[in-house]
Amino acid sequence: MQAMTKYILKRVGLAALTLLIIVFLLFTLVRIMPGNPFPSERMNDTAIALKRAEMGLDDPILVQFGRYMANLAQGDFGKGTSLYYGAPINSVLGTCINNSFRIGGIAVVIGSLVGLLLGICAALNRGKFLDAFCTVFSILGVCVPSYVFMIFLQYNFAYQMPLLPYFFDAKQFLRSSIIPVISLSLFTMSTIARFTRNEMIEVIDSDYVRLAESKGLFGNQLIRRHVLRNALIPIVTVLAPLIVDLLTGALVVEKIYGINGIGKLMVDSIAGEAVDYNYVLALGILYSSLYIGVMLVVDILYGVLDPRIRVSAKGGAR
Repeated sequence: MQAMTKYILKRVGLAALTLLIIVFLLFTLVRIMPGNPFPSERMNDTAIALKRAEMGLDDPILVQFGRYMANLAQGDFGKGTSLYYGAPINSVLGTCINNSFRIGGIAVVIGSLVGLLLGICAALNRGKFLDAFCTVFSILGVCVPSYVFMIFLQYNFAYQMPLLPYFFDAKQFLRSSIIPVISLSLFTMSTIARFTRNEMIEVIDSDYVRLAESKGLFGNQLIRRHVLRNALIPIVTVLAPLIVDLLTGALVVEKIYGINGIGKLMVDSIAGEAVDYNYVLALGILYSSLYIGVMLVVDILYGVLDPRIRVSAKGGAR
């Protein structure tokens, strides 16, 4: 237990250091980017100069970074320069995160559970019709982009048969979430199904499973204790970046369906009449934090899922 605690603390420290380096690089790159962060068509040169001085954009990079980190430590991302008339970024991010995480969270759960079930069924019925069906489904789900599925669902279930809203409506959240949730979950579902099938087949053919069978262990007990648990390790690794992508919202899906989420906000901050550098920086930090956090959880889960992994006193795996 003490060794595991040291290992977790070491991983948390490395994650925090990595995030700090990423924030510094993002901040520096955003500040040295060419272009004007203010809508030049609505502001003259004098107004832009005054605004830059007010926001401290003419100070040295290190001074700006120190001030930004001091505000960030208090949970303050600052204000936008062109989007939402300079409203505080925190207030805008709150709504966007809520929409993206709720829709993305549902897509993660559905995609993971259904994909895992399909992969298990395909592995246990290797060479049969169900295996072929799951394989074809996985190929289609991986190859066809999510927004293509979304447009197909929009046309058939919102336009031809007006059963669901054509665009996202926050007042009808559940009905409005059906189309984007299905569209976003298909890629995760297909990926998890494919990896689950391949990993389970590899584990089923392994020596230690055959040894367990020779000792009289069969059926669900064998699958649960030896096959599925060992097959989950690479699946968790694959699932980690998919979770981040779904939680932050697929850019094209949110933009087309009109979801006021993180993905749409990222597109708007870049594709507007003036690039809003503060939103780009805040969203970049959010994406990085989520990815590092999810990968940290994955590292810790390795020791839980795989009984062969033992954490040494120095915090390394052996």
